Amino acid sequence: MVAGLPGTGKSLIIHQMTHLAVDAGREVHLLQWDVARPVIEASEAGRRYPVIDGVTHAIIRKAMGLWSRHVVARWNREWPAREHMLVGETPFVGNRLIELARPLSDAAEPILSGPSCCFAIPVPSVEVRQFLEAERQQRMAAPRHPREREDAPPGVLRELWRQLVDVARALSIPVASADAYDADVYRRVYEALLRHRHVEVLSLQTVLPTAELSAYDFDVPRRDLVPSETEANDLVREAEARYPDPVALARDVDRWWIV
Repeated sequence: MVAGLPGTGKSLIIHQMTHLAVDAGREVHLLQWDVARPVIEASEAGRRYPVIDGVTHAIIRKAMGLWSRHVVARWNREWPAREHMLVGETPFVGNRLIELARPLSDAAEPILSGPSCCFAIPVPSVEVRQFLEAERQQRMAAPRHPREREDAPPGVLRELWRQLVDVARALSIPVASADAYDADVYRRVYEALLRHRHVEVLSLQTVLPTAELSAYDFDVPRRDLVPSETEANDLVREAEARYPDPVALARDVDRWWIV
C-alpha cells in the first residue's frame, strides 16, 4: 500500500512499481481511491451525494472505507497464489480509506497487519512537493489521461494540508507554519496513523522527467479493483444506515485520524 497526501507522488510510485512487478512475473491488482470512488459516486444511490468544489461527500468516503476492507479480504480469498500482488493507494486524510489503517476484528485485519503487507509513505522534499503542486495545476488544465480529472485540484491540496496541520497539533507534533509544507510534520503524522501497520518511508529528493508521462497510463496488464453497480448501491445504503445523523457523520469525519 502507498499512503500519503494527494500531491506527494503516490500515483507515480504505483505506476513504476506496477511495471517493475509485472516485469518480474507478478500479476498486479490495483486498489486506488480515484479509480474506485467514481464508480460509487455514479451508482444510483451514490448520485445523491455529488462532489462539491472538488470535495467528495462524507457518505461516499464512508462507503469507500467499507468497500476497502471487504475487497482486501475478497482479494486474498480469490487470488492466494504468490504471483498475485495487491498494490493500493490510500490517501487517508479527510477519511479517505483510513479504515485500512485501523485494527478491526474482520477478515481483512490479518492481511493488513501481517508481515507480507507494507505501507509505504512517500515523503517529498519541499522542492519536489512544489513541483508536484505546479504539475497538478497544469494537468488539471490540460490532462494527459482522463483519470487525471479525478485528481484533487490545487485548492483541495492546500485545504488537505491545513487538515494535516490540525491533526499534527492534536498529536502534539510541533508545527512551524500552518501554510508551508513541512516534510517532517507530514512524515510524523502518517507514521502515527500507521502505527498498527508495517511501514517504510520513501524519501523523494529528485524531480523526475514526467512531462510526457501520465501516472495512469500503463504499458503492462493489471486488474483494477472496483465495486459492481449492485455493490456500490449496497455500500452507500450501508453508510447511510450507519450514519443517519448528518451532524454525527460530520463529527466522525472530522476525527478521521483517530486509529
